[in-house]
Amino acid sequence: MPDERPSPEGPATFREVFANREYRAVFSASALSWIGDYIAKAAVTLLVYEETRSVALSAAAFAVSYLPWLVGGPLLATLAERHRYRQVMVACDLVRMVLMVGIAIPGMPVELVLALLFATTLANPPSQAAKSALLPLILTGDRLVVGLSINSSVGQAAQVVGYLAGAAIAAFDPTVALLVNAATFALSAVLVRSGVADRPPAMTAAHRSHLLRETAQGFQIVFGTPVLRAIAVLVFTAMLFSVVPEGLAAAWANEHAGGLDAGAAQAIIMAASPVGFIVGGLVVSRAFGPGRRLSLMRPLAVLSPLALVPALFDPPPLVVALLAAASGFAVAGMLPVANGLFVRALPTGFRARAFGVMATGIQVIQGLAVLVTGLLSERYPIPVVVGVWSAVGVLLMALAGLRWPSRSTVDAAIEAAEAANEAALRAGTAGPGPAGDDRRGRSGDADDDPVGGRPGGEAATSGTR
Repeated sequence: MPDERPSPEGPATFREVFANREYRAVFSASALSWIGDYIAKAAVTLLVYEETRSVALSAAAFAVSYLPWLVGGPLLATLAERHRYRQVMVACDLVRMVLMVGIAIPGMPVELVLALLFATTLANPPSQAAKSALLPLILTGDRLVVGLSINSSVGQAAQVVGYLAGAAIAAFDPTVALLVNAATFALSAVLVRSGVADRPPAMTAAHRSHLLRETAQGFQIVFGTPVLRAIAVLVFTAMLFSVVPEGLAAAWANEHAGGLDAGAAQAIIMAASPVGFIVGGLVVSRAFGPGRRLSLMRPLAVLSPLALVPALFDPPPLVVALLAAASGFAVAGMLPVANGLFVRALPTGFRARAFGVMATGIQVIQGLAVLVTGLLSERYPIPVVVGVWSAVGVLLMALAGLRWPSRSTVDAAIEAAEAANEAALRAGTAGPGPAGDDRRGRSGDADDDPVGGRPGGEAATSGTR
């Protein structure tokens, strides 16, 4: 979540970021695993639909990866602070590799496939929290902001490549797609183990309190602060609607292919939203200044579900893809401003826990959206479900915009967070969190992107990553 204020070190370059050996290792590991993950997601949703011909079960295969965040996401994210970041990331990769190989075993019952997918994604919260906390230790100043921007762009491009490749490979043999995903987990573990320094845990045993209490503090700071709460509502509402085309793509393409090959139609629909996200992020960030982006945030938030309302008219897959791309464009234009406000109003000592809260909310919201619309699509046509669902989203977004806090409330929250950070620096701690947490606030480099994400995106991650 980049702070829009300039870094005192000056703008960083891509060359400076990639000159860091540890960042290259984390970046390469992430890019490989992202591609493998989306390949597997496209394959699993198609595999389950072909085995059962059930839209609801196909949607469940897509949505099950969100459930671990519901049952323990913030707790698992907080747990990552107690162990070495490299150790957490490598262990999670190896566990997911083994479980993904199990899913690839031919003849596996659908129920067991869903159970193994759930077990695989239990490793997501600690792995993502560890990487989120590690990056500010690897990159400082504006290099961190540039590094996170690179990760975001490459993550969306990897999603496009993964969905296209996954649909193609799954049409040939879904098992191959799942084994490719397992291989990316193995390569990711090797890259992190060999390329990242083995730092001590951020939180030592002497500074721990009760794990549940530490987790609860993350919820308290996000939902107890009016500005942070308003940002969370806006982001969660956007995620509730923009993910639906991806989650229903397999069934939508098979039932409404419109003359296209079903596999090609699925790939186009699933890839459209990340393409729109990439374009939206580039266009809005480059074409408008900070003040203008702030004024566009709420209109773009309303546009994200509004773009999907025309699905009511049962358009062909190419038009559906354009609608999904427009929705992704709007989300990408809205999120950076929300990210910047979130970071400025958030005391640095709560960053990892805030990541767990926001990531959990995004994952759960997206999973429920896909699951509910999948169940509705068992009784009603998919275009009707998506169109009506999105129309409700327009009303919710408009209401969230009307309840947005005043400028004075936003300024007061930012000032309070800055005061807390300065006090923590004087005391030699990271902030209100446990003493010894090595995430000190620095102007321009405080950014783990706790509210960043999009449907299928990493911080927000859908999928088995």
